[in-house]
Amino acid sequence: MHAFRNVPRTGVIYVMNEAARRGFHYGNADWANLGQGAPQTDLLPGSPPRIETIPVPPASHEYAPVAGLPALRQAVANLYNARYRVGRKSQYTAENVAISSGGRSGLTRIAANLGSVHLGHLLPDYTAYEELLDVFRAFTPLPMVVREDDGFRLSPEALREQIVGVGLGAVLLSNPCNPTGHVVMGPDLEAVVGIARELNCALILDEFYSHYVYSHKIGRTVSAARYVEDVDRDPVVLVDGLTKNWRYPGFRLSWTVGPREVIDGLASAGSFLDGGPPHPLQLAAVPLLDPAVADAEAVAIQQAFGEKRAYMLRRLESIGLEVARAPKGAFYCFAKLSELPEPLRDGMAFFRAALEHKVICVPGAFFDVDPGGRREHIPSRLREWVRLSYGPDMATLERGLDRLEQLVRQA
Repeated sequence: MHAFRNVPRTGVIYVMNEAARRGFHYGNADWANLGQGAPQTDLLPGSPPRIETIPVPPASHEYAPVAGLPALRQAVANLYNARYRVGRKSQYTAENVAISSGGRSGLTRIAANLGSVHLGHLLPDYTAYEELLDVFRAFTPLPMVVREDDGFRLSPEALREQIVGVGLGAVLLSNPCNPTGHVVMGPDLEAVVGIARELNCALILDEFYSHYVYSHKIGRTVSAARYVEDVDRDPVVLVDGLTKNWRYPGFRLSWTVGPREVIDGLASAGSFLDGGPPHPLQLAAVPLLDPAVADAEAVAIQQAFGEKRAYMLRRLESIGLEVARAPKGAFYCFAKLSELPEPLRDGMAFFRAALEHKVICVPGAFFDVDPGGRREHIPSRLREWVRLSYGPDMATLERGLDRLEQLVRQA
């Protein structure tokens, strides 16, 4: 119909659609889904019991407030204060939290509230940012390139240069990063927050992988909330949810933490964008935000996924896929194909060949975020890369990597 524009499938959606055309479906044990952006959801050693039933009391048949249930908003605030703000005068409250139906919904609310600013985004970064940055026309998205030689790191000095040089009013990035696994933490993260405060540049951080950190003491998580001075004045907006860090992707429940003025705007946007998340799911989520429960989940994740990370890195090296920098966060290896035989050096070719072996991966070019297709005439610098997920269980990893090894040997 001529009245509707053709919305392209984002990277992972395209990948899964191509796999489905070849017979893949969720639960099909013949396949190895190393392209998935979700973690395994079963009980891990040491993790809290998994939710198996959700009560639906009569009061939850009603709409919940668009900004979220007060009890859940306060539980989120309490968790951030317990983890990152002990001893600080400025504390998060329920008014600093908005609840949304998943990460995309939360980010969409943020995008709807941005004014006429230049918004910086990293290359590479999360594939779903592409359409998000294109559909809202009030702001102008501008790429900030990070390089392999630097471990895909955006240094605080480079960020300052970008903000001042092109007049950025906001910056969006995932931390830990999907797909590279790079993490901004410690002094670098403190410096980034300080630069945003000094230059009054909104810092929008997608922290959906903040439990998946492998470079320090088991159980410690990462968040810019640790370095915020005033929760209502610092221009720092954080997005997280149950999808990754609590391993409940089916709940589609997220939250945004930031200054009260920003949160008020997100509630207004939610009233016409999505209407707010389901009432019963929010009630079920409240106990998960208890600091003891959340910290136990973080410990279980880091132990189990740390083992899978080490296994995938060993196997990729033996197969000939180069991981220049071992991921310090998330659950992906961003692997370079340049040492493989032709034609497997191209990410799309590798992806299609892997499908014939019933293995799913994501071509690196999909992370070359290009809102509006402004760089379509230029070959992607990430065309020789592929993202492989160690989100699935170990048996799936073993099956998938065995098949990729066979694929490379037969090339």
